[in-house]
Amino acid sequence: TGIGKRRGTKEARLSSKVIWMRRQRVLRRLLRKYRQQNKIDKHLYHFFYRHAKGNAYKNKRVLIEAIHKMKSEQLKAKALLEQQEARKDKAKVQKTKKAQKKEDVLKNGGK
Repeated sequence: TGIGKRRGTKEARLSSKVIWMRRQRVLRRLLRKYRQQNKIDKHLYHFFYRHAKGNAYKNKRVLIEAIHKMKSEQLKAKALLEQQEARKDKAKVQKTKKAQKKEDVLKNGGK
């Protein structure tokens, strides 16, 4: 039952290839499930699939954390872009108002 009773190397007892295949299957299964549930789009799926193959994620938990982090970053970027657009629109409206006011002043001769 102890270490002394073990026969065969660590690799012979449980091959690193088998461990790798199990891990890949778990990660790919999760990615497929997330894609079908529309939690991730096909672009994110492909990104995470390639990274999983490249040994970027130790286990399922790490992959899930990476997905959540990536999605939150995308949402943050989208929100910032919307704020920027709103500021641009507001500035454009302000500029037209100012030009209109200046035009009115010039028409009326400052009355």
